[in-house]
Amino acid sequence: MNETKRPRSWWLREALADDPGEPCPPLERDVDADVLVIGGGYTGMWTAHFIKEAEPDRNVVLLEKDICGGGPSGRNGGFVNAFWEDIESLIEAVGEERALTVCRIGERSLTEIGEWCDLHGVDAWYTPSPHMGVSASPAQDGAWDEWVATMERLGVADGRLEILSAEQVQRVCRSPIFRAGIVTPNTALAQPARLARGLRRVLLEHGVRIHENTEVKRFRGGPPAEAETRGGRRVRAGTAVLALNAWASEWKWFRRTILPRGSYIVLTEPIPDRLEEIGWTGPEGIYDFRTTLHYLRTTPDGRIAFGAASSRAGLGSGLDGRLDYDDISVRRITNDMHRMFPSLANVKIEAAWGGPIDVSSFHFPFFGTLSPGNVHYGLGFTGGGCGPCHLAGKVLSGLSQGADDEYTRLPLVGLRPKKFPPEPIRSVGAFLSHEAIVRKDEAEDDAKRPNPLIDFVAKLPRRLGYNIGP
Repeated sequence: MNETKRPRSWWLREALADDPGEPCPPLERDVDADVLVIGGGYTGMWTAHFIKEAEPDRNVVLLEKDICGGGPSGRNGGFVNAFWEDIESLIEAVGEERALTVCRIGERSLTEIGEWCDLHGVDAWYTPSPHMGVSASPAQDGAWDEWVATMERLGVADGRLEILSAEQVQRVCRSPIFRAGIVTPNTALAQPARLARGLRRVLLEHGVRIHENTEVKRFRGGPPAEAETRGGRRVRAGTAVLALNAWASEWKWFRRTILPRGSYIVLTEPIPDRLEEIGWTGPEGIYDFRTTLHYLRTTPDGRIAFGAASSRAGLGSGLDGRLDYDDISVRRITNDMHRMFPSLANVKIEAAWGGPIDVSSFHFPFFGTLSPGNVHYGLGFTGGGCGPCHLAGKVLSGLSQGADDEYTRLPLVGLRPKKFPPEPIRSVGAFLSHEAIVRKDEAEDDAKRPNPLIDFVAKLPRRLGYNIGP
């Protein structure tokens, strides 16, 4: 399926209408570069930006098979977080002190992204805003208890977490199913595609050569690294950075380290008066504690964007278009929104979109270098890359420059995820476990006990060592 024909998110259509940007034609001749970046999402573009910031004369070429921001960077929920929500998984993988280092350094990105937008005149609707996690069923009550206990034990909870009663939650947003909750105040929201397109503009201004609609057909590490495009053109570079997201699963080095999974969003028509009726007039982003969590936020013109990772997985990588739009997933999400807000059942759904994200066994990203040492990668953002991809750019730009600093020394660098099983076990297992997880969530939404077999299958990935599922 041609990437340019995939359905666009409302975010991306809105961003392109505001500023279509300077054309970046496909690669039409062989070129040489100091650094080759493959992938025009947040990770690739932040990497190129930080390279040029440190070494303005360095020749950087970026290849993107679609348009910059055409993948997850232009269709995510726009929740800008650090790593504190993953601290328990980080501790399990790298230990307490190193986990704290990751969280503290990652937290800087929340401020730095906003400052960058101001400095470069990028109107990404960047708004510091608390994120409120809510229990939306009895099964979710206290789902944050272990997280809070860990943060308090480590002495990092103050100013980062606040537990809310059901009454306090209802003051923020009234829903008949909202119970108690928790707030993380040091977070933000952005229009994700405006951020991606703003990055693209700044890269062009700084001399990065971007070639869109340029798919890499073959790649070898070298040195020099060499990418051959589908049109037969080549880029040779001393150093390469692979910022491929879910599409990494099609590359032999990463085939079993990444599991593509679909994530979808539905968007209402503008309803500012209805938002006032439910009291949701503040900037808060909201999420619940289902395993296939719901995440929702408003827009400046009074819409609700309501998303969930509830796609139907299928055989193969899912990168042939099957994960781009799934009617069943969209209906599920729409029904879930109506369950959360029954008074909005007659509100028009104006847009729906989705696509694959790169799920790792850690549930957080990892970075590394391929032999013989001149090819670097960052993967596994698991749908939460709006903030961490900024950090990824610092890590990968440092690796490409041979730096030895706090970013290249992060414990996420060189960390090897648990491999997923080979095909067809991976696809079949992903399909069965994901369907079981969704059905378990749906049963618990109705305050029912899930079928014992469904419960067993839903919990199986964690029993096998993957941070996926309940």
